[in-house]
Amino acid sequence: MAATAALLEERSVLDLPIVDIARRAGTSPATFYHYFKDLEEVALCLADEAAEEMPAVVADLAGPFAGTGGLPRARAVVDRFFDHWDAHHAVLTLRNMASERGDRRFQRVRQEGIGPVLDALAARIREAQARGTVASALQPYAAAAALAAILERLAAHHRDLGFFGVSRDDLRETCARILLQTLTGRAPVE
Repeated sequence: MAATAALLEERSVLDLPIVDIARRAGTSPATFYHYFKDLEEVALCLADEAAEEMPAVVADLAGPFAGTGGLPRARAVVDRFFDHWDAHHAVLTLRNMASERGDRRFQRVRQEGIGPVLDALAARIREAQARGTVASALQPYAAAAALAAILERLAAHHRDLGFFGVSRDDLRETCARILLQTLTGRAPVE
């Protein structure tokens, strides 16, 4: 699995024969096939492992976002999300592509990874609605999905935006402020 993850960082899944994975792992293709049916099965296992890191994002969402600690907490959430994508970029990209083309196995892994984040975001939005700081017309899960989509898309492609002069720090700050304002209905306290 480690050899597959390393090779996926170096080249496209479309250009990754099993023999190269076996060679990198110091074994034979027969040994590979003893453990895995195909490359997608390895990628699915790697995506499962990556999903196990998402509870850390959920833990960051559990703390308070009000007051002077809100913006640093929002930045921490964004940093953790971006770091997660940086660490698993190739596998998460493959997971999302397979999910979007309808592969139910990858859809399940994607949902298991992002589902707890959506739950936590929606809960925070409902809490703010109960306090009267976020409009009741905002549907919590729709807003949570929008926030998660922003985070996931920008985490996946933050390097591409450098072409437009946008740095990772620029994206981090912008995403943190969007996250904070959506969760609290207020501008950051600085």
